[in-house]
Amino acid sequence: MSRLILALALIAFGALSVADAAPPRKSQFASPQDVLKWINGYRLKPEPMKLPEMVRALSAMGAFRDLDNAGVYVGFMAGVLGNNSAKAEALVTRMFPLPPEDQVAIVRAIAYSGIPEWKALMEKFIERMPARKVLIQHHLYGKGHTLDTLPLEDQPAALDTLWGYYFATGSAAPVRRIVSVLAWTRDKNNVEKLTLGSMAKWTLANNAQRDKALVDHLRHEMNRAPKETVRDLQEVITAAETFETTKLRKDAHAAIDELRRKGPESTRNMSFWGQAGQTALALGCVVAGALGQAEIAVPCVISGAVSSAALRLLTPQ
Repeated sequence: MSRLILALALIAFGALSVADAAPPRKSQFASPQDVLKWINGYRLKPEPMKLPEMVRALSAMGAFRDLDNAGVYVGFMAGVLGNNSAKAEALVTRMFPLPPEDQVAIVRAIAYSGIPEWKALMEKFIERMPARKVLIQHHLYGKGHTLDTLPLEDQPAALDTLWGYYFATGSAAPVRRIVSVLAWTRDKNNVEKLTLGSMAKWTLANNAQRDKALVDHLRHEMNRAPKETVRDLQEVITAAETFETTKLRKDAHAAIDELRRKGPESTRNMSFWGQAGQTALALGCVVAGALGQAEIAVPCVISGAVSSAALRLLTPQ
C-alpha cells in the first residue's frame, strides 16, 4: 500500500513539474496586428471580457504613450464599456495594474463610454489611480469632455476616438459627429477645418466600402443633414459603393494645395498640420487594419513614421 501511495505521489509530482515547465500561454494580443485583427472582428463576435487583456497588451507595447495617436483605442475601450454597462466595473478592474501614465486612457474611456452612471463608476477607481486624481476630478465636476462634447476643430485626435467607438458598437452617434464636419471640406479660409473635413470624408468612404451598416447610417443622415452636407454624403456613398475613393483623396490634395498657395498667411500655419497629419496616420492605419488591409496597418503601427505616411495620404506632394 505504501508503494502505491509513493507511486501516486511521484506521478503527481511529475505532473506538477511538467505544468511548471510548460511555457506561458501566448497572449492573443502579442502584436499590434493582433489587436487590429480583434478590433476588425469584434462586432461579428463580441468578447467584451477580453478587453482588459487588450488594454494591458497595448500598454506594454507603449501604445498609450502618445494619446494623440491612441484615440482609436480609447474610443474602442469606451464603446465596449458603453455596450456592457453591467460589466463595466469588472472590465475596468481587470485592466489594472497599469502604469500611471497609461491610466489616462482608462479615465477617458469611462468618460466617453456614454454609461448613464459613468461618474459613479469613475469615482470607484479614484484610489486605484491617485496619480490621475486631478484629471478624474476634472471630468467629475463638469470640465472634462464626453464623447458627445469632444471638440473636433482643435482636437484632430477626436476623429480617431469617434471611429474607435464605432468599431466597437456600430452606433450611429459617432458617425453623426463625423458627418457633421463634412462641410469643412469646402472651407477656403481655414486649413485646419479643411484638413479635418477631408480626413472625415475619405475615411467614411473607405470604411463604408466594406460596411453596409455604415452605408445605412450615412443614408439615414441624408434625411437630416443640412443641404450642403447632403451633397458630400452622396459623394461618400457613391465612392463607397463604386469602390472609387481615389477621387476624394485627389480632391483633398487639390483643395489643400490651393489654400496653402493662395490663402492668407494665418491659414498657412503648418504647426497644426503636423498634429493633423499624425492623427490622419493613426486613423488611416487603424481603418486599414479594421478593413483587413494588414499590409498597410502593420507598418504604420509598428514604425511610428507618423507625419510622412500621413502626408502621403492627404497632403499635396
